[in-house]
Amino acid sequence: MTNKFGKVNVGEEAVEPEPETADLRAPEAPGGTTPPRIARGTKPGPGGDGGGRREKHGPSSASFFTRISQFVRDTRAEMRRVSWPTANEVKNTTIITLIAVIFFALYLFGIDRIWSFLITHLVTLLGG
Repeated sequence: MTNKFGKVNVGEEAVEPEPETADLRAPEAPGGTTPPRIARGTKPGPGGDGGGRREKHGPSSASFFTRISQFVRDTRAEMRRVSWPTANEVKNTTIITLIAVIFFALYLFGIDRIWSFLITHLVTLLGG
């Protein structure tokens, strides 16, 4: 028995696709062997960077003033990397922003007035 839906023929003899089976094995490394598993919460063996993580120290590992001075040094170094816009670029982007704000304010004002006019007339037309 075959049914026609548009240009597609659907019949009972249609073949079901085989379900995909998941391969639970670890992928092979480029060298052909799988990397060793490391249990969670343990450190990797010697010869490596320790996973790129620093040793955790308590909150009192450095004094308050040392941390503050480091923060100030880091902030100053970061501020030297900032690319500041010129006065002309600031002026141009400010003008563009003001024009966009005025345009959208007028647009929304017009839409609001149109809807209020239509709703008011609809209410009076329905006898409200």
